[in-house]
Amino acid sequence: MPTGTGMPQPQPGRLWLTEGGIETEIMYKWGFDLPHFAMFPLLDDPAALQAMKDMWRRSLDVAARHGFSFVMNGLDYRASPDWAALLGYSLDGLVEMQHRCIDFLRELRDEYAGRIDEMILCGTLGPRGDAYGLNRDITERSAEDYHAVQLTNLRAAGADMAWAMTFNNIPEAIGAVRAARAVGLPIVIGLTLDSTSRLRSGPTLRQAIEAIDAAPEGGPEYYMINCSHPVEFEPAFDGGDWQGRIRALRPNASKMEKIALCKLGHLEEGDPEELGRMMGDLARRMPQVDIWGGCCGTCDTHLDLMAGQVKAARQAVAQGAVRT
Repeated sequence: MPTGTGMPQPQPGRLWLTEGGIETEIMYKWGFDLPHFAMFPLLDDPAALQAMKDMWRRSLDVAARHGFSFVMNGLDYRASPDWAALLGYSLDGLVEMQHRCIDFLRELRDEYAGRIDEMILCGTLGPRGDAYGLNRDITERSAEDYHAVQLTNLRAAGADMAWAMTFNNIPEAIGAVRAARAVGLPIVIGLTLDSTSRLRSGPTLRQAIEAIDAAPEGGPEYYMINCSHPVEFEPAFDGGDWQGRIRALRPNASKMEKIALCKLGHLEEGDPEELGRMMGDLARRMPQVDIWGGCCGTCDTHLDLMAGQVKAARQAVAQGAVRT
């Protein structure tokens, strides 16, 4: 698969961290509203801006403490034309906000220069429709045209790469990859599984990855699983070669079904210690996964426990290999 210069390159012994569930944290821990689940408008609120900087600093401190590098994802999950229009932004206004999203990350990256070995600036694509909907009316062509707007803006803003988060529709993923190829920006596809261990649109994880990779333009740089707890996504692993295409895991904190979770109206943090142990176990069994983070309900507490377990697991594997 093509690999852009901005991608975090796999290196023996190097581990990467990324953020936790930034939207759920800013809403339920710090009390800021997110109309349409959009975080980027908070850049215009000084109090929210300070809270967001502090959130990122706590996560970056975790990475520095454990010796991880960092993939910095931003505030732009909803920074695409349809969602921006609902929020009252013109296309020109959207361009400005996307630049500000990347500038936000860039300033934090510069603040931690010298404390963290490598930091990647990453824009975030959300699905055109509801992440938990079927989205069956989205075609490869319509997805390509739609996501090209945000990807073009990200490239102009200086993002190193893009992550498509909470996708559950194969045609939309193929269209997003096609648009990223045309723009010249490396892209990762993040897939979400429900309690049936499938994408909500129906396919198994294996079927989705193999179908996206089989598209004429090829698949993304790699795949990520996000917004799913290990009890949802681990049953999808069948030991096939396709699993080698999964390089990043960003689990939810709670085992609760996602639509029910969204209706709670408060933060559900799950069991951070148990989640950390589960990630450590996956680190032993999935050597190609080197990027770790969280999604809904997680914060720096989860990341700290996760990083410690993952690092210990990889060190144990390496020591066992040396003894052998």
